Amino acid sequence: MNTTLPIAVIGAGPVGLAAAAHLIQRGETPLVFEAGNEIAAGVRSWGHVRLFSPWRWCLDKAAVALLEAHGWQTPDLEHLPTGHELIDDYLLPLAQLPALRTQIHLGARVIAVSRRRTDKLKDAGRADAPFVVQVEIDGHTERFTVRAVIDAAGTWATPNPIGADGLAAPGEADNAAHIAYGIPDVLGAARGRYAGKRVAVIGAGHSAINAILDLAELYNSAPQTHITWVLRKANVAATYGGGENDQLPARGELGLRIQRLVEAGAIEVVAPFFTTAIERVDAKLRLVGETPQGDRSLLVDEVIGATGARPDLSFVREVRLDLDAGVEAPRALAPLIDPNLHSCGTVRPHGEKELRQPDAGYYIVGMKSYGRAPTFLMATGYEQVRSIVAALVGDWESAAEVQLELPETGVCTVSAAFDGSGLGIGSACCAPPAKDAPAVAVELLPFTMLSTPATVESDSCCGVTSCCTEDAPVAADACCTSANKAEVIALEGTAKAGSCCG
Repeated sequence: MNTTLPIAVIGAGPVGLAAAAHLIQRGETPLVFEAGNEIAAGVRSWGHVRLFSPWRWCLDKAAVALLEAHGWQTPDLEHLPTGHELIDDYLLPLAQLPALRTQIHLGARVIAVSRRRTDKLKDAGRADAPFVVQVEIDGHTERFTVRAVIDAAGTWATPNPIGADGLAAPGEADNAAHIAYGIPDVLGAARGRYAGKRVAVIGAGHSAINAILDLAELYNSAPQTHITWVLRKANVAATYGGGENDQLPARGELGLRIQRLVEAGAIEVVAPFFTTAIERVDAKLRLVGETPQGDRSLLVDEVIGATGARPDLSFVREVRLDLDAGVEAPRALAPLIDPNLHSCGTVRPHGEKELRQPDAGYYIVGMKSYGRAPTFLMATGYEQVRSIVAALVGDWESAAEVQLELPETGVCTVSAAFDGSGLGIGSACCAPPAKDAPAVAVELLPFTMLSTPATVESDSCCGVTSCCTEDAPVAADACCTSANKAEVIALEGTAKAGSCCG
């Protein structure tokens, strides 16, 4: 292969620009394709949100070296930047450096990647063929030939649907005007949309919590605002995280703040609720969902979907990839991040070796490398691209010396798992069981019910030293099989399925 060819970088977000910085530092020529009309367009869409990672976790070393050579001043490393600050104070100055600004193509959407003169089926000469990247720019398709591709496209633009089956619920697309995904600017540009309205937030992660906290602040000036938190988990406490034990204090504080709101009754919690349809009722939306008590519905004005995201794999159909069937992450990386197995903040070291694909030279990095898993931090992506660029220039020793130490979340959990009746709940198998869980008011049309998440009265989760053992009587699907759970329920009743590992 012609080693003088440039290397394509898909996405001009934090990890994509870090990849470009490492390439420049190694004497390579990057070609950066950003689908948005500005760098880090995805970040800009949530620019009002303050990160829970301070600046010291948000800066890439190669990027900082390039910036400092041009007089850039490092920000306060302990300050928590907003998305806007991340762009304006770091990514934009980086993108404007002379070595980089001419290599970035904005409004350039990658629509296909393949090997030159080699379709997916063909073996002969495949390893020596450069990549062809087709890019849509100003309504026209252009073709670029490159020797490698670093795909840092992210997943923010492809959110998971609200439907509980992994599919858009019937009516979801038809009512898109009243459904927002991610973290809308509730206190800013979107204030008029949500003030004084009944708003349902669907999801259990940090995006959902951020949206709810903003809505709670909006309530202070618009007290008619009503917040309903809809979860597929039965155990609300499982969403709170590590609290004071989290090594990123701001991340831990998110959980503590939402816990206080729930315990004070400031937000309505509906759990578990599996959305199956969205219907228009005059000027409102009716969310129809399955619960352990049968089909129920909620009537709201607006919906915020924060149920995670998934990678866009549509433009790599001609690339030979080896991805985990469930997580949709590189197969060697998937077991380290699979939320069915854990949601710990610590990820074992990984780099080029874990991210390489059958089509050598094509790498998926950043948030997209995590597929559907939700626990990515920017520092992870920076280390990924450092290792990959080292490999691309033949520095295999440096590529193998991967060092990745992420701040602990303070909780190592098995993710929420449910059986067909919604009996499973999020567990905290590496942490003490929840104590004194509050009663949660659940208003479901046409009736109101009270639900208190059950806990196990024992010295350790599920009454054994570790949840993930054969001794656990009822555990999350990642620990025990569905047959184990069904057997216990049959013998001892559904009450036994309400443990913290249930």
